[in-house]
Amino acid sequence: MRGRRHLLSQLLCLGRHTITGLLRNQDRTQQDWTADYRFYSEDRFQPEKLFDQVRGQIEKLSAANAPLVVAMDDSLLRKTGRKIHGSRYQRDPLSPPFHVNFVRGLRVLQISAALPQGDEGAARLIPVDFHHAALPAKPHKKAPAEQHALYEVERAKKNINIVGKDRLVRLRQQMDQGPGRNKLLVVTVDNRFTNSTVLRHVPERTVLIGRIRKDAALFHAPQTQPERGRKKKYGRRCPTPEQILKDETIAWQSVEAYAAGGRYQFKVKTQDGVFSAMDKGQRPLRLVVIEPVPYRRTQTSKLERREPAYLICTDPQLALQELLQMFLWRWDIEVNFRDEKTVLGVGQAQVRSEKSNQNAPALAVAAYAMLLLASVKTYAADSQVDRLKNPRWYKQKHQQRPTTNALINQLRYEMWASFLKRTHFQPFSPNPASNQTAQKCDHPLAAAVFMSVA
Repeated sequence: MRGRRHLLSQLLCLGRHTITGLLRNQDRTQQDWTADYRFYSEDRFQPEKLFDQVRGQIEKLSAANAPLVVAMDDSLLRKTGRKIHGSRYQRDPLSPPFHVNFVRGLRVLQISAALPQGDEGAARLIPVDFHHAALPAKPHKKAPAEQHALYEVERAKKNINIVGKDRLVRLRQQMDQGPGRNKLLVVTVDNRFTNSTVLRHVPERTVLIGRIRKDAALFHAPQTQPERGRKKKYGRRCPTPEQILKDETIAWQSVEAYAAGGRYQFKVKTQDGVFSAMDKGQRPLRLVVIEPVPYRRTQTSKLERREPAYLICTDPQLALQELLQMFLWRWDIEVNFRDEKTVLGVGQAQVRSEKSNQNAPALAVAAYAMLLLASVKTYAADSQVDRLKNPRWYKQKHQQRPTTNALINQLRYEMWASFLKRTHFQPFSPNPASNQTAQKCDHPLAAAVFMSVA
């Protein structure tokens, strides 16, 4: 019962999403609050089971023969307290490239699964795993040498790449125990996780698509093998991805894919059968070079281009169009992080213990995942929220998926309307009377209160 209250309060809470804010939203500020804090600090619920239910629903909604495409990335939840478990100074990802800044925060790892929507190739990423990847506390410089040695061992075990590898293995095991045992798992990652730690431990029936450096060392297959001794894993060295991009003798291929609300033509170059030392040459890889799509900042500005993308795929047989489309879906996990931090206040709970710092943000992310899953089931691929209307001065965008703010406002509307026993709020009428000289406000009080916070 307490878990359901907190899940719903994470979505309906007004103001900061602290434990006190959740209790205020439940009108329980004058009751004993210790059980609510113990709910997080003593593992009174298991967030992994919530995410497993969400993942199971995504597998049911997707096609039977379609792979489960997930994106994995890490993020930083800013903190100021020095006694918070796992809080430490880390590089600020928002700092300018010419000056690296450091902020205090918690490192978290998230995996979001893609749920295709519509016929154009769009997809919505829904969180299916959330983990606090905390490093151990560094001992004092005057601590014994044994304590420093133990710290180095524990730090190596809890490296973010080790945690990411373990979460992928767990995800594959969970799929094998359920209806998704026959599904292929496709994981898209950025440069951080395209390394030897992850590539050497890719689970079975799992394909990894990762971004690599422009000067990455790749090799051809060996032409000959020695008669005696160890067999060769690598042949002559391939040109770097940047050299392939600039090589005019290699033809461009045009591939159509969905991105940024429409379908675009991408120019790519590909090379199959390359090997990398990152996975000790375990399998042939596919290299894909993507030319940046030109764009204009304004209608009158000149054409500009962003940085090109260099990808490797552990399955050379994967269709080029599917590979590109799956990687383009990965951007939506950045949207997940933005909504979780700015809209749902993930990380704002003022808790200190190890379990609380894992469970409190995880519960908020689970509530966010359930909200997105419910919106997909209710509004299908490209339908809008059907009751609340945007202000008339908003630009009308055709077939735009509902935003997180729109879904939360719709949930508030339905909850408050049911409690107030009202089926219609006056400000939401489709064609209100135009009266610019009115001096008195005749709106109902309940509607005015709702509109002030919506």
